[in-house]
This record gives sequence, structure tokens and C-alpha cells, in this order.
Amino acid sequence: MKQIKIDLGKLLLRSGVGGLMLFHGIYKLMHGFQGIRDLLIAKGLPELLWIGAVVGEVIAPLCILFGFFTRISALLVAVTMVFSIFLAFGTSGFGLGDYGAPIVELNLLYMFSALALYCVGGGRFALYKKETGLLA
Repeated sequence: MKQIKIDLGKLLLRSGVGGLMLFHGIYKLMHGFQGIRDLLIAKGLPELLWIGAVVGEVIAPLCILFGFFTRISALLVAVTMVFSIFLAFGTSGFGLGDYGAPIVELNLLYMFSALALYCVGGGRFALYKKETGLLA
């Protein structure tokens, strides 16, 4: 019974990180990635890195939701959050906002939740089982 609760917790964490991050990716799919491209150019980075937003906000969240390569997908989401903090806020994002929390609070929540998923894995209710190497 204890293991089922642990695996249910992993499923809930996967649903939160993957499901909610996917909304950000869908928005960008619908409205374009020019904003990301502009931020990359402004910071002197290669414009081609905009593809990382597709990977980190669409593909990786879908993989997390289904429990397919959860650990690497979670790591990709965490890296995406590091880039989003750097591109959108820089160090000023760590200042406190109107309600007393860091301005980058949501980014940090996604990043640390994704890192937690990286540490614990997808659990029993994942589509891909590392032990067998097969889809469940």
C-alpha cells in the first residue's frame, strides 16, 4: 500500500509539472516563438536556441505526462526554466514582487518540481518502464 501511495505521488507530480508546463508550450505554438527569438538575440545567444522552448515546453512535458523518459524530460524542463529566468528576468527576477515572493517564483517552482521528478523518476504509473525497457 505504501508503494502505491509513493507512485500516486509521482503521478501527481508528473501531472502538475508536465500538464501545467504544456500550457506554456501550447501558447507559444499558437502565438509563435518570436518573443523567445528576440530575447535570445538581445542576450547575444544564437537564435536557433528557440528550438529549446519547443523541446522544454512541449515535447518534454508530454513525455513527463505519459511517464516516457521522465528523468531526462524533467531535466530538460529544469534547464528550460534556467534559460527562461536568464532570458526574461536576469538577476532582477530574484527581487521580491508585490506579494513578497521572488518575481521568478513560478519559474523556480517548475524548476525545483522538475528536479524532484528527475530524482524520483516516473513511478509505477509511467508508460515506460526502465526495468524492462518496454512500454507498459
